[in-house]
This record gives sequence, C-alpha cells and structure tokens, in this order.
Amino acid sequence: MRTSIACGLMVATIAAVLICQGASAQRLYKYQDESGAWVFTDRQPDAGQRYEENELKRSFEPPSVTVTEDPFAGGSRLVANNSYHAPVQIVFQLQDTVNVAADTPVGGDLVLDPRSTKELLTVLPADPSQPSSFRYRFQYLPGDPRARHRPTELYRLPFALAKAFPVSQAYPDQLTHTDPASHYAIDFVMPIGSGVYAARGGVVMEVASQYFRSGTLLERDGPRANVVRILHDDGTFGLYAHLNWGAIRVVPGQRVRQGEYIADSGNTGFSTGPHLHFAVQRNGGGRLLSVPVRFKGPGGAAANVVSGDAPMAY
Repeated sequence: MRTSIACGLMVATIAAVLICQGASAQRLYKYQDESGAWVFTDRQPDAGQRYEENELKRSFEPPSVTVTEDPFAGGSRLVANNSYHAPVQIVFQLQDTVNVAADTPVGGDLVLDPRSTKELLTVLPADPSQPSSFRYRFQYLPGDPRARHRPTELYRLPFALAKAFPVSQAYPDQLTHTDPASHYAIDFVMPIGSGVYAARGGVVMEVASQYFRSGTLLERDGPRANVVRILHDDGTFGLYAHLNWGAIRVVPGQRVRQGEYIADSGNTGFSTGPHLHFAVQRNGGGRLLSVPVRFKGPGGAAANVVSGDAPMAY
C-alpha cells in the first residue's frame, strides 16, 4: 500500500533578519534631481517629475535546504538537498505516524555537505497490507556546529588600504547588536559607494544584491539588506551587510582572497544611515554565534576595534 506523506517545513532564520530574503518584486524609479544627479528610489516621484520605472528581479536565487519524498515499492525515503556552497546542519522529526515500523527513527540531526543530496531516513510500514502515513518537520542552519574559529592570520579591515572610517558600534556596545549572532559585530560608517574588501579569504556562500531601500522597521526593512557571506576554511563565515544596490562583485561558489574587492558599501535594509555591518559567525549548535575578531594594526600588530575609533586598514 502506497505510503502517504504530509510535509511540514520549518526553516531557521539566518542571523536574525539581516540575511532573510523576500521574494516580492520591487519597483525602481530613476530620475535626475535639480543638480543633475541621478536618483534611485522605491517611491514614485511627484507629479510633473520625469522618471523611468522598472521592475527589479532577483539577481541570485537564495540558497536553501529542501526535503522531498522518494517513494519506492513498500516504503519511502526522505531525501535532503542542500544548495548552499557551505555545510548545513539539519534537524528533522517524524510526527503523526500511522502504521510505521517500530524501529523507524523518530528524527535525527546531521550535517549536509555543500551542494549535496543525502538520504535522511527510510520509512517502512509496520503492516504492508494497511495504509501508512506520517508528517515531518525540519529546521536547518548554515555551518557545521563542530567548526571553531581558528584564523591562521589576522583579519584586515574590510576597506581599502590606508583608508580609515569611524566605528559607530562595536563590542561591548550593543545598541542594536543585541542577539548572539551580532554581539561582536562592527558597524563602520562608510559613504555609499565605498569599496568593501574581504577581511579574510574563503568561498562566497551567499549573495543578496537586488535591494535598494532602507528603513527603521526591523520586520519590514531587515530582509532588504544586500549582503555577502564568505565561508572561511575553519568553517566560520564573514558577513558583510547593507551593501549598495547592484554593486556586488562576487558570485556564490567563488573563492576570494583576503583583500579582494567584493562590493560597495551602501544603506540597504534595517539601517539609519550608510554603513557596513561586519561580523564573523559560526554555527553554535542550532543558533548563530558571532565571535571576536582581531585586525592587522600598525606594523602588523594585532588590534581590536571599539566604538569611537577610526581605524586605518593596513
């Protein structure tokens, strides 16, 4: 008798809402102001203002983890697919089982390799002559919970050499960095269009580049941040957020070197002004944790960054 499955899906949020990505299309209005400068906005200009109107489409499909049923004669398999260019932790659970074999695992917790497909479990009926059914739920979080922060060299500040930008927020100040994923994050006040450089090398695991608006409503504006995340060789990853619209220079799966030009700074997402939000994170076993970072200072010495500083990149 064919096994029937009702799918239940739960997806873990990634670094609060900074990296969640909405699916709705956006309207972009383009016009020249009185000084002749081009203006890009999501608000329709006033009557009488000449403008161009376009619909923005997603530049990159967001990575995801999916679980599907693979039926076979006498049973069914649950198969997970990971489209991230990074390992992902997945936790799954069977629910509302009817006529399912007693030795079937009720759930599990495992790590999916980057860009991989893996069988989670096989479900067989207790009595093959009777109908069998179940539901399942799962959660996932990028990163391997076994990873630990072990950099082999100091980080470099994420902007051009010999440049210096003020720090508006850094540990222990936590005005908006109140969740574990951002405790050690650093906000650099950078004019829109300033070059953003990789603080550490790795593989680009996620990109969002299609947003151009900002605001102060977390639920609405948080998902509208342009971001790049880079997976480091030790399994941690660097987050570069609030980047400028259409200015990201890397693609998922690309390996970048420390100091490589990856994007332009901007003012997208949950933001009160142009800045770069930088953090290094790891999977802390079901939640994202930020970790403290030391940068190259004068003469190659290690330097910590605190609020009120204006450090220079070396």
